[in-house]
Amino acid sequence: MTALSPTEPRARARDAWDPEALKALIDRLLPVRGTMLEDERRAETALSAVDPSYGASARNLTHYLAMRRHDLRALQDDLARLGLSSLGRAESNVLASLDKVLGILHRLAGAAWTDHSDEEPTGLRASRELLSRHTTAVFGEAPAGRAVRIMVTLPSEAASDQGLVRALVTAGMDIARINCAHDHPAEWRAMAAAVRAESQAQGRPVRILMDLGGPKLRTGAMPAGPAVLKVRPTRDEFGRVVDPARLGLRAAGATAPVAGATVHVGVDASWLAQVQVGDRLELVDARGARRVMMVTRREASGAVAELLKTAYLVPTTRLVRHHGNDTSTTTLAGLIASPGAVLVERGDMVLLTHADIASKSDADTVSCTLPEVFDQVRPGERIWFDDGRIGGVIRNARPDGLDIEITHARAGGEFLRGDKGINLPDSHIELPGLQPKDLSDLAVVAEVADLVGLSFAQRSEDVDVLREHLRSLHAATLGIVLKIETRRGFENLPQLLYTLMQGPGGAVMIARGDLAVECGYERLAEVQEEILWAAEAAHVPVIWATQVLETLAKTGRPSRAEVTDAAMAERAECVMLNKGPFIVDAIGALDEILQRMRGHQAKKRPLLRALTAWGLPPSADVET
Repeated sequence: MTALSPTEPRARARDAWDPEALKALIDRLLPVRGTMLEDERRAETALSAVDPSYGASARNLTHYLAMRRHDLRALQDDLARLGLSSLGRAESNVLASLDKVLGILHRLAGAAWTDHSDEEPTGLRASRELLSRHTTAVFGEAPAGRAVRIMVTLPSEAASDQGLVRALVTAGMDIARINCAHDHPAEWRAMAAAVRAESQAQGRPVRILMDLGGPKLRTGAMPAGPAVLKVRPTRDEFGRVVDPARLGLRAAGATAPVAGATVHVGVDASWLAQVQVGDRLELVDARGARRVMMVTRREASGAVAELLKTAYLVPTTRLVRHHGNDTSTTTLAGLIASPGAVLVERGDMVLLTHADIASKSDADTVSCTLPEVFDQVRPGERIWFDDGRIGGVIRNARPDGLDIEITHARAGGEFLRGDKGINLPDSHIELPGLQPKDLSDLAVVAEVADLVGLSFAQRSEDVDVLREHLRSLHAATLGIVLKIETRRGFENLPQLLYTLMQGPGGAVMIARGDLAVECGYERLAEVQEEILWAAEAAHVPVIWATQVLETLAKTGRPSRAEVTDAAMAERAECVMLNKGPFIVDAIGALDEILQRMRGHQAKKRPLLRALTAWGLPPSADVET
């Protein structure tokens, strides 16, 4: 093996500056430029249909898609060796970036270069202004201290709890999301009114997005399980009781909580009237276990009884009260039936069918909310349930149902319940983008919202139909959010963007939950990046959604991975948080993360803010 001469790398570097080598680079770049202009000519009809405010953006998107048809990796290395832009961050001003590189190469090679700025839809600064303008039009003005907006999914309690809405707005919510798949028009109007009132009171603009349910495939309702309440004390690691279970006893039909109780049951009102502190209550639970409780508290709304052993209570459970020599008995009321479920294990066969058939069949039969898909799937295609928790393969497809072999489930099986999502990533499903319920819900959307979310956006026609209905409701100026959550929606993203740009404003949501199931978790990061790039090329704002700081919102403590994920969300224009008991804490944490990352990242471009963590000596600022 011959050792490299210490001077050989330098010789190679000098070769890169050779005029012939520079001209070779030019010859490799010019066809890329030619592809951009040729694709723009071919797309003339589509480009002429966009709103004037998106004219330059649509042309730039066309140029970007043309450039990405080429594999430029080797060429990027050659440009980087010369200290030139490798076009890796050219999404927002593609042709202008390429022309600058070509212009520099021509000068270095001693060749003539003609200015082509008249052919360039936008430059670096103008492209940033376009994205900022489009973002503000859809999401409103950015809050002080950060450019990325925070969207929060409102829980049902927001319809009646003004204090909760006040806390969300105070913490930093910029956009309130109302999910039309849950609650009803009366609750939606109440939520919107509360948001408007708090926005005005605090002087903070907060916009409202209403998500249409769309053609979401779900499992249908299942027969309810038994009404059973498990009551158990808290034990330490040695199994010793450190806190007894506190059962609230209230009159059957009453809803007022009993102070100090953690769970409640209804009892006969006349029996409850006799209960006093110190009474001993005996029962035999659903397993035949004998249990004793002591009444420790009594108030107008009921009584509290403490239990030191676990008990399973059902409606036929009888409570026997002992007070001196007196005894009296009551049965229980107000126990909620457990959700119905089917236990499935790997290798099981499950029939997915119509609701009327499922109700008359055995436990391995599950209904589907949109049975019209049965004619559109084929044997061998995959099917996923409950955000990918349960997976299977379709073995037989017929008009009345699908025979599915379960291939993915935890050892010991998984419970498949009603109202759980179904994904068919291999199937070409044709369903209207707007379901009958969506068309009804649009009346409320037009009345109270600023933005409307098109769930499971897949075809340009879906956007056209939505716009037509908005015009009929005199709400044509509402911003449209394309929720990309299926493989087909991702594959059709360029066409969806062109159609979106035909209106006054819109955004793209990366709905990472369904998208991960549809495209595969292994590919989610790649798909997420490509959506960000295409949207930036179109100067269309992006919403980074699904499971952002979810552990923090639900438990009060974030995971390390989700903090990093939230930091990367700085590359979008909006981040969505889902509801949870600690949602106010999650908003505060996200606000701080985004403010910190603002000095380090802008889209794909790292920012070289002065570092102070390592005690680096200060230096005079460089003029920018």
